[in-house]
Order: sequence, then C-alpha cells, then structure tokens
Amino acid sequence: MPWNWRYEDSDGKPVEGPSEAFSNQADAESWIGQTWRELQSNGVSTVVLVEDDRVEYRMSLQQPVSE
Repeated sequence: MPWNWRYEDSDGKPVEGPSEAFSNQADAESWIGQTWRELQSNGVSTVVLVEDDRVEYRMSLQQPVSE
C-alpha cells in the first residue's frame, strides 16, 4: 500500500506538489520532515498523509505566531 502526501493552500484547496510515493508511513514522515519548509515557501499550508485513498491525518505547515 503506497503512502502519499496531498497538499492544500490556506483555504483548504488542493495545490500542486511533489508526487512522491513511499512504501511505509515512517518514510513518508521522514521525507516531509526534510521538505516542509520548501513546501511552505511554495504556498502549501497543510499536508495530508494518505495511504491509498484513506486519509491518515492532516498537518498544518504554518508556524504559530509569536506574541
């Protein structure tokens, strides 16, 4: 079962991003840990981890605003 990331903008609309496929969840998570800043700078606000068509979880790439 391949693992993939889907990408969304700040409005939750799909945006283009790398179409990497991973053999397991750990590899997918390691990859996003290395590339999230680049994705964020290209307009990705949220990533969605998907195994086949099942959504495992969503994760924001936005950093909290310091007060």
